[in-house]
Amino acid sequence: MSDQRILFVDGNVFDGSGTPAVRADVVVRGETIEAVVVGGGVERRPGDQVVDCTGRTVMPGMTESHCHLTFPSAVGHLDTSFNPPLDVSFFHHMPTPDEHLEIAKRNARILLDQGFTSAYSAGSLTPVPTEVILRDQIKAGAAVGPRMRAASFERDNNPVQMGPDGPREQKTGPDAVRAFIREQAAIGFDSVKLLMSNDDVFFEGGSMVTQYSAEEAQAAGRQARESGVWLNCHAQNPESIKRAVTSGFRSIYHCSYADQEAIDLLEEAKDSVFLSPAVGIMWANVHEGEEFGIDTAMARKMGSVKALDAMTKLYPELRRRGLRVLPGGDYGFPNNPIGRNARDLELFVELFGYSPLEALKAATFHGGQVLDLPVGLLAPEYLADILVVDGDPTNDVTVLQDAGNLVAIVQGGRFHKGAEQLTRGAA
Repeated sequence: MSDQRILFVDGNVFDGSGTPAVRADVVVRGETIEAVVVGGGVERRPGDQVVDCTGRTVMPGMTESHCHLTFPSAVGHLDTSFNPPLDVSFFHHMPTPDEHLEIAKRNARILLDQGFTSAYSAGSLTPVPTEVILRDQIKAGAAVGPRMRAASFERDNNPVQMGPDGPREQKTGPDAVRAFIREQAAIGFDSVKLLMSNDDVFFEGGSMVTQYSAEEAQAAGRQARESGVWLNCHAQNPESIKRAVTSGFRSIYHCSYADQEAIDLLEEAKDSVFLSPAVGIMWANVHEGEEFGIDTAMARKMGSVKALDAMTKLYPELRRRGLRVLPGGDYGFPNNPIGRNARDLELFVELFGYSPLEALKAATFHGGQVLDLPVGLLAPEYLADILVVDGDPTNDVTVLQDAGNLVAIVQGGRFHKGAEQLTRGAA
């Protein structure tokens, strides 16, 4: 281990555990945290880099839990040709694999610039393993972005698939599902995503259509365990949620219409399942879509008004029951571009009844848990993914929405932002 240390001194430290921030020094050596010294006063040694955090908050980097880095829209780079259901012409002028990788790399850098040092994918846009390549490039230092868990493209269970070259047949049944999971695992994805339910965006009442039988869901769970990958799913109606829980899915997206039985099952599985409601996209569709053709009538037709209302009633109950619910809002659409991701924390507070401390814990500590990586906590032996923030997000999470308030972004002990402006040698 290198003797070079970075000392974050005299800051108000939120460690990710959910407890209030305290004055402390954080000591980083190499890529990990060596110590958190409550009260400050850490001994300084020759060669130390010292970051004066007086009046600032020091906290773990955040995790985007419903990440779509292959979606085309980011702040400053809106692409209205991927705006379902109004416009999906993106698929008629698809970028080449190399071009799509560059879009994903751009999005990854933008996400890191916003303080998200890790990302759990909610699915690739195409079957091309762009996310696998991006994940590996970031890990190798050949690209800049959050550390990633890459996910396959979304598989529905329709026997007829619509592709860029027209309709094609798809086999269904337990064996076909298992074959798909084996294939995606062999490609190198960390997780496989299934559309357990359909969606109102695709047709009226789609969210209430369950697309996989109980036998198919169970087969998916068995194969995922055999292949060493996780299962994620889009699930809105009660039956799709129940099948996902009982089949061992790791991350369940939306869950908008969970009934009492589904809620009870989720509570029983709260030590193994993670929820990511994607409230960001629903809020954007209901309140911020008119510029892109999503007025109130369209938002109702898309199911967003109904889903947002259902989420606002459901998630306070899931919070009360101790479910691990993570920020992550389906960013990547023109009215909900990548780079606005920190807004989810505000929505957790305003709509779901989370305190700022609870929302921060969800974005940090629980993010590390869904990734199954030593991130999201400022504690010895955890990776040194650290933000230094102007302002106090433990009282007002909205300060995280302005990247200008992120005076330092550190990932694995390396400064992505703030090194020259903030660090100095030890006295």
